[in-house]
Amino acid sequence: KPQAPFDLPLARRPLLAPRWPIECEVIKETIEHIEWVPPEPEPFCQPMGPELAPATLSEEQGTVVYHLSPAPQGSCFTRARTGGSPGPLSSPAVPLEGPQDTTLLFESRFESGNLQKAVKVGPYEYVLTLRPDLYTAKHTQWFYFRVRNTRREPLYRFTIANLAKPKSLYSKGMRPLLYSQRDAQSRGIGWRRVGDDVCYYCHSKKPAVFCLSWASRFPHDSDTCFFAHSYPYTYSDLLRYLQALAGDPVRSQYCVVRPLCHSLAGNAVYLLTITSPSSGAAAKRAVVLSARAHPGESAGSWAMVGLLDFLLSGHPDARLLRRLFVFKVVPMLNPDGVVVGNSRCSLAGRDPNRAYGMGLPGSFPGVWHLRALVERLLLEQEVVLYCDFHGHSRKNNVFMYGCDGGGSTRTRLCQRVFPLMLSKNAPDKFSFPSCKFKVQKSKAGTGRVVMWRLGVSNSYTMEMAFGGSTLGGRNSHFTVEDLKFMGYHLCDTLLDFCDPDPTKFQQCLLEVDTLLRQRLGQEPGSAGGLSDISQLDSTTSGSDSSVSDGPL
Repeated sequence: KPQAPFDLPLARRPLLAPRWPIECEVIKETIEHIEWVPPEPEPFCQPMGPELAPATLSEEQGTVVYHLSPAPQGSCFTRARTGGSPGPLSSPAVPLEGPQDTTLLFESRFESGNLQKAVKVGPYEYVLTLRPDLYTAKHTQWFYFRVRNTRREPLYRFTIANLAKPKSLYSKGMRPLLYSQRDAQSRGIGWRRVGDDVCYYCHSKKPAVFCLSWASRFPHDSDTCFFAHSYPYTYSDLLRYLQALAGDPVRSQYCVVRPLCHSLAGNAVYLLTITSPSSGAAAKRAVVLSARAHPGESAGSWAMVGLLDFLLSGHPDARLLRRLFVFKVVPMLNPDGVVVGNSRCSLAGRDPNRAYGMGLPGSFPGVWHLRALVERLLLEQEVVLYCDFHGHSRKNNVFMYGCDGGGSTRTRLCQRVFPLMLSKNAPDKFSFPSCKFKVQKSKAGTGRVVMWRLGVSNSYTMEMAFGGSTLGGRNSHFTVEDLKFMGYHLCDTLLDFCDPDPTKFQQCLLEVDTLLRQRLGQEPGSAGGLSDISQLDSTTSGSDSSVSDGPL
């Protein structure tokens, strides 16, 4: 049922505040960061091998300097309120003994923050513990926290001691992100890559626990700094973006913002409908796009910002796209997970990108309503493309997962044309050889597979590395601008893919056929079928969260 248009607050009114589970303490400060693009590429570092991993001191050998009480084991979400816990704030950080005390002051009780404990094990060395996804005991990957009382001269070492994934791009030269508030205010410098002697290694095998360790200096004394796994993009960032959009007299003419539904905590899951108002939307083909099913994959939000910036611009190609298509965009499917700083789950304690096949609107409202939206669209018009934006922790570059479920040779080749076109439009970022098209049983509940089974022939997950690009002479980290450009490149590729002149499509179809036959050891242009094509995707570096979390 259509709901009332989104009544976004104007500039003179306060911004809507996120709703938090009542057990979450939330500081009152507003956390915002400036956007900044480094003038030079930020190269990957030379990672340390696990044999060179520093000895990780235990908590008993140090002093706890920050500790948030974890959610009780086995607890589940009950209710939420604006601002989280109604009681007075606790003091999780130890007080300083005086101006000579060099202990860092940690904090993470803000949107997307998730540090649970910090233990000081040396004058400038800390062992950190991340909070698992709320109402679970696992899914530790994303991190985002604040430190104060910094010193410029010493070399600090940080070790996150409870990461869950056995493989990581930190083993391939990826470095953490640092934000200095003083540099942002005085020099206009935002998030930057830092860290020497970066090491990702196995800490224990039973249970399997992994550590990330890095050494770093702070740029200033007495600064306020932040560390993060990837460029943060919070629910409040999205609300500010939508507020500016609703207040723009030009862009708001062809973009309607409505709540698709509300999350378990009561945060709105917004749906943007973008098309030219001068032509009937019912006669147009539809494009459905979504991001942030996994809250720790903030790269998806930055790509979505780039896509929206371009699609709502006055560029001739953007006007053509609005005239040809109606875009249905859900920029943040899992706002609760983003708010509380989860890596993967919603407040249901499960991965929402395994729940598209479940009829559980009360547990997974965002994905349930998105699926229902696509089902309604398919009754009225063709959905030419579905694409869900994600981040990837183990492979560099940008790539796609598609759906090859067999059928005719042409059908199987056509599945690969859009990713190949995208690789040509973004040759320094997008890797076609990294794309996979096998429909695995463990991925049956993902948005990509469910939308494909509903009848969306071109259904994809676009994965953007947390690290960066190894293509086109690059060997460097992605910037926010790189990620935003991927949103633009997807729009550009859509025009190529749907060009009435079939020349580009046919050329790419022939190229895909040649590439696949080369990989199968067949002669290009041979009459043989591609029945063995699925073996090319037999090994995949997809998500390693496919193992069931158990019954819901």
